[in-house]
Amino acid sequence: MTLNIILFDGVCNLCNNSVRFIIERDPKGFFRFASLQSGIGRELLKKHNIPENTDSFVLVGDHHASIESTAALKVCTKLVWPWKIFGLFLIIPKPLRDSLYRIVAKNRYRWFGKQESCMMPSVHIRDRFLE
Repeated sequence: MTLNIILFDGVCNLCNNSVRFIIERDPKGFFRFASLQSGIGRELLKKHNIPENTDSFVLVGDHHASIESTAALKVCTKLVWPWKIFGLFLIIPKPLRDSLYRIVAKNRYRWFGKQESCMMPSVHIRDRFLE
């Protein structure tokens, strides 16, 4: 089985809405999810030498992890049409993509808000979440 886990900030409203967005556009269940704050999230960060204090969106595959804009755009390539087309933005140089990503990431709590605790998935999608 191929590992395709998305690590996300479990208290960030933008991140939680992004997870819901992905689930709705991933009908085959290609992706599984874990919060960065969870035990499995911290374990996967350590395994892939990503700093534990990262607040980035992370895509973990079998042998590689991607962060920031690369992770987000790789996820898009696996979603239903028309969202797949956003994968074309991978041709934009990473430093340029990531600088825009970091602006949004830096301001996400101010722009979108923050929750007191990680979201609780509904019974319909609970099996897509680890831990």
